[in-house]
Amino acid sequence: MKTKIITLESHDNLISVRDKLSWAKTPRILLVWPKYEKITLRLLDLKVLQRHANSLGAQLGLVTRRTKVRRDAESLGIPVFISTISAQKDLWPDPATRTQRIPKPPRRDLRQMRDAVYEEEPTWRKSLLGRVVTFTAGVIAVLVVAGLFVPRAAVTLYPESQTRSIRIPVNASPSYESVSITGNIPAQTLGVLVDAEGSLAVTGKITLPKSKSKGIARFTNLGQVEVDIPAGTLISTIDLTRFFTLNNTRLPAGIDSFVEIRIEALEAGSQGNVEPDSILIVEGPLGFSVTVTNPDLISGGTDIKTIGTTEEDRAELRAVLMEKLSRSAEMQMRAQIGADDLLLLDTLEIKGVLQEEFLPPAGQAGKTLVLKMQVEFSARFISNADLKQLAVSTLSAGGAILQGFSSFGEVAFKPLAYPVTDSSGFTHFELEAKQVTLHDIDEVKVFSIIRGHDPARAQTELMKSFALRDEPQITIRPAWWKWLPLIPFNILVELK
Repeated sequence: MKTKIITLESHDNLISVRDKLSWAKTPRILLVWPKYEKITLRLLDLKVLQRHANSLGAQLGLVTRRTKVRRDAESLGIPVFISTISAQKDLWPDPATRTQRIPKPPRRDLRQMRDAVYEEEPTWRKSLLGRVVTFTAGVIAVLVVAGLFVPRAAVTLYPESQTRSIRIPVNASPSYESVSITGNIPAQTLGVLVDAEGSLAVTGKITLPKSKSKGIARFTNLGQVEVDIPAGTLISTIDLTRFFTLNNTRLPAGIDSFVEIRIEALEAGSQGNVEPDSILIVEGPLGFSVTVTNPDLISGGTDIKTIGTTEEDRAELRAVLMEKLSRSAEMQMRAQIGADDLLLLDTLEIKGVLQEEFLPPAGQAGKTLVLKMQVEFSARFISNADLKQLAVSTLSAGGAILQGFSSFGEVAFKPLAYPVTDSSGFTHFELEAKQVTLHDIDEVKVFSIIRGHDPARAQTELMKSFALRDEPQITIRPAWWKWLPLIPFNILVELK
């Protein structure tokens, strides 16, 4: 008998194998399992393939050595062979006979059974009037439910109010560790390092030395031995205008022996021009052996006038730059503390000048004066939290609230004057604390008065029932709804 041999591959599944079976036109179909590849066909898949082969009028057989596949095939009655040759030589078992299922004839009494189970609809429900009445009742019920739960209302009441206030004398100092109801409050210290550079155009004139004065000095011997006077020996006047000798000279022995030596001023400028007999001091140990004087005028020292910085220019630029540094320090400190914290500006002070450099230095010419500075500043501040604690505790201890009133909102506070710090380091100012109290309103009574009424009537009833300083504001949503909700939780009451 002709047999169609189909060798399975690793990628085959139930669908692909069914397609291959459909192309077979032989009475026998033999599926060959590959030796070294895995085929993922389960017991249920084999059952489906067997039925598909039967529908094609063919008998399905397998060639495999795998124990699990053989066991599944045998449970379904599918013949299994060791090889394709044995499958063609050996006899195949006869396929099981298929029994044809004969459907039962349809029952003829179904309509009678349905009529017996279901009761007949009342006549009034079948009529047009009954249906209209039922529909209308349903619509009315939906509208009633919507009227109860959909509308929302917001009622704003303005009860009578009173303001409690108190003035608190405040003493702030770093020595205080906590807030006291007596007004003592801790002041905290912070420091910043600020640097800046400024310049100033110079138009004034200064005098600068140009040339050195020169002349003759007479040295007189005070002893009986010769004295060597080296070049560079320093001599000076009473006001310490200094000169030095230009040559190495030997002073002859003998009291009152003298020698004249050329000298030159140590520094340039007209201050080196001195009158005769003005030079009297010999500096160093040589002064014990000789005396000195200038028999003639010492001259030749000159000055020039040029544009340069004076001490006034440096003081002016320092003051301007220090003001700039102070403003910068204040800005940095405010950035470090909270927006509501109180910075005590009169405690802002210089802790140290780390750099102060003028260019050009004093005594040099220049049309522009530049100053670089780096300064450390410190200041104190009072935290807003401490001020609030002081205001709340003092106001609470200041007196009971009037009967029928309740506190409303937070305590407001502010300094009445700018804080002033005394020489001992204590900062003093007055702090004003205020709190609003409102007349008590019973919300349950509000609900019972206004629910279900139109806004105008509700306003009138509220004005009659409560002590209000202004007319109530009533808002209904949706806007086209004309009455306040009947359910209390749909009404929001707000006090202002």
